[in-house]
Amino acid sequence: MASEFFILGLTTDGKQFRPSDWADRLCGVMSCFRPAGTGGRNAHLQYSPLVRPEMINGVKAVVVNETLKDIEPMAYHFVKQFALDNKLQVVDACLVPLPGEKK
Repeated sequence: MASEFFILGLTTDGKQFRPSDWADRLCGVMSCFRPAGTGGRNAHLQYSPLVRPEMINGVKAVVVNETLKDIEPMAYHFVKQFALDNKLQVVDACLVPLPGEKK
């Protein structure tokens, strides 16, 4: 399974990050960065499978797949720097679907 990291919508001092749609905005900007052959003709209308919004324990988050680094290193650096510049909490992990849950 590929390694991922989560950018949580909480600052390092525990405050909620604003604006409330930050995760959707970031994922929208990153939607064009995807593995070859994915997305089809409507790819521009979909989030990338490598950078996607999620709710984690009730907190808005962005899940970033480390494969992004191989596909587009500058995009990978951009999301890492976004988290650093905004003092957001970053957690190295991987999201495991619950039994019966489709991903």
